[in-house]
Amino acid sequence: MQYLGEHLLPGQAGHFFAVLSLVASLIATIAYFKASRISLDSERVGWIRMARVAFLVETISVLAMFGILYYIISNHLFEYKYAYNHSDRSLQMEYLLSCFWEGQEGSFMLWSFWHCVLGWVLIWRAKAWEAGVMTVMSFAQFALATMLLGVYIFGVKIGSSPFVLLRNEFDWPILERPDYLSLIKDGTGLNTLLQNYWMVIHPPILFLGFASTIVPFAYAIAGLMSKKHEWVKPSLPWASFSAAVLGTGIMMGAAWAYESLSFGGYWAWDPVENASLVPWLTLVAGLHTNLIYRHSGYSLRPTYFFYIITFSLILYSTFLTRSGVLGDTSVHAFTDLGMNTQLLLFVLVFFVPALALYFKSYKSIPSIQKEENTYSREFWMFIGSLVLFLSGMVIIAKTSTPVFNKLFGTNIAPPEDPEFAHNQIQIFVAIIIGVLTALTQYLKYKDTPKRFFGKHIWIPTLITVIISLSISFFGEIGYDKKGPGFLFAIHLAIFSAVYAVVANSSYIFLGLKGKLKAAGASVAHIGFGLVLVGILISSAKKTVLSWNTTGVTPLRQEDAKERGNPAGNPAENITLFKGVATDMGRYMVTYVKDTLNERDRKRYYEISFKAKQGDDSFNLYPDVIKNNKGMEGFAANPAAKHYWHKDIFAYITSFQENSSEDTTSFTNREISVGDTLFYSNGLLVLNKVSVNPTEKSQLYAQGETALFLDIAVLSKDGRRYTATPGIAVTGNEFRAIPDTVTAQSLILKFNKVKDEKKGLLEIGIKESGAITDLITLKVYEFPMINVLWLGIVIMVIGFVMSIIQRNRQSKNTLKVAS
Repeated sequence: MQYLGEHLLPGQAGHFFAVLSLVASLIATIAYFKASRISLDSERVGWIRMARVAFLVETISVLAMFGILYYIISNHLFEYKYAYNHSDRSLQMEYLLSCFWEGQEGSFMLWSFWHCVLGWVLIWRAKAWEAGVMTVMSFAQFALATMLLGVYIFGVKIGSSPFVLLRNEFDWPILERPDYLSLIKDGTGLNTLLQNYWMVIHPPILFLGFASTIVPFAYAIAGLMSKKHEWVKPSLPWASFSAAVLGTGIMMGAAWAYESLSFGGYWAWDPVENASLVPWLTLVAGLHTNLIYRHSGYSLRPTYFFYIITFSLILYSTFLTRSGVLGDTSVHAFTDLGMNTQLLLFVLVFFVPALALYFKSYKSIPSIQKEENTYSREFWMFIGSLVLFLSGMVIIAKTSTPVFNKLFGTNIAPPEDPEFAHNQIQIFVAIIIGVLTALTQYLKYKDTPKRFFGKHIWIPTLITVIISLSISFFGEIGYDKKGPGFLFAIHLAIFSAVYAVVANSSYIFLGLKGKLKAAGASVAHIGFGLVLVGILISSAKKTVLSWNTTGVTPLRQEDAKERGNPAGNPAENITLFKGVATDMGRYMVTYVKDTLNERDRKRYYEISFKAKQGDDSFNLYPDVIKNNKGMEGFAANPAAKHYWHKDIFAYITSFQENSSEDTTSFTNREISVGDTLFYSNGLLVLNKVSVNPTEKSQLYAQGETALFLDIAVLSKDGRRYTATPGIAVTGNEFRAIPDTVTAQSLILKFNKVKDEKKGLLEIGIKESGAITDLITLKVYEFPMINVLWLGIVIMVIGFVMSIIQRNRQSKNTLKVAS
């Protein structure tokens, strides 16, 4: 059958380059492996030349696939399954790139792209280690290339191609028609949660972090294969680079969660978050043991192990997030593409041989048998590395519960409070790591005179005690939800975090004499300490501001129990009626208006905040966007007002728009001045009647006689409103001037004067949902949240300084050697 309108060439070209990528990476792997096993330079050069050419072809293939897939997505070629499943015509240009990493195939392609970039840097810089390191890199490229094949071999599907046609994947009746494309007007679109600028930049940085962990791993494998251990020196800047980039990527994800997700914060111990955090912890552990070995000769074996386990955990996190096993426990895991066996093999094909090679070579790895001095830097650095490793193992064990259940048929339920399940352990990790980060810098390698240590450490210790006690006593940290023991642990952790900041800041001057070029580690530690301070204070002092004071809520108590409901406790959500200022603790809050942005299809709500005391006032613009991909309802995107010392953070939990149809009618009632009438939610009191009041002159014309009623409306919850319905009379004609109490869904109309002598009047009362625009809003205050973001920036700067310092030292060593 000849199908009309299909563009087959891009898909055919994409498949060709996918196969070419697979073949080229396999050739590069074999050639580099042969080169690593040959000692004669003359023979080695030929194999390396062949490997480089193959890696060049591999790079060109990956770039070509990337370009072709972007062409398919950006030109809305919905005959391709990937474009149909992950994009639509309404997407802004910047989100077309996000379509790449919404799907598994595109994210594998992004991972492969970063391997290509890192590979060429290694070819340029690795020198004698090129063959061994690039063997591992090329084999990883081969493994990733199999993920993009999408072919059947002996009835088994290998990979999933992003270039498959829609009609080859689905059995929809319309796909049997030659003109089926004329019936497919649009794609299913990009997940609404990903339609955020953070999702344009966060995944590429995170995947660069993932990809870069292979470099220390590859150096370690090359060292084991060659039985040469000098790799620890060139691997050190790479480990720093990987830790900086992966850490940045993780915290960009936290920033995305903070600005785009409605779970009220930057971290929720979601399994996908955990799966990226754990390799970072083990990588930092390996970075420190690497430093230990370089300066003292200790801890080479742990360095091998930590680098091997880090890359293995990256692969395991790939399995967790892409196999579908976390589908019920994570808000942003991938769906199952039927590649679970291949994903598991992806983990095992690296982990098992690497671990076998490690244990086989274990005894031949140099190790100093002499016990380390407890007053040495390397001893406590190793203890810190061990704590980080154990912390990661606890996190990954809890995260792997769904895997454990599937493997062993158990039914272990996740904890009711996942955050506290992790926090009750990690708070003690923070205490230990904070103290070690503070103290270790003041210790020397191999041995430290006690007098020297005491002389330098007492000043930062005293400063820390003063600052941390001030925070504890005057900082109003009263987090008592988990009991006094946990609150005490929080205060200890604040002390240790402040200690890390103060001690490392002091060390720059006391230990390094102000030499900033050599202060990379101290700067990174200062940043880490600030991150801990920011996390502890912002989390322990996170306050709900939006306690319901109106007595009105569209949220049900049972809704709060549903998993993933952003509203949480209904009492924590304030109901705002359009145009009505509402008391919210320190603020009067008004729902001003809402606007639909045609470009991003989001409805923005303008919320005015005015402090009761002082002149602080601001507007926030949280938004909602209609869910797609078969999901009902709307996704809420928060908005925040940033101060130097806090954030006011708000998001919509529900909204009710003005109904276009009103079927209710007025009920006519008689009333005199001083009388009381009841309506469904309270009572009405007529205070007085005014004739031609000046403040209402804009509502009646000259020559008209206008009567306005002053009616007090008192609701059941004690709230008071004023309504002034009126009537304008000209001769024998009159017209009503109704008034509305929006917050009570109430319309009042002055009908007529029934008996002028008795002062008897007739009014119409109408209670109608059609007049009410309302929202429920959840508002938090995050004190000192900016300390966290500042700490991330400073920590990354410290890593970059360390990389520059290590590279400078390497160049100086080469100059001396030459």
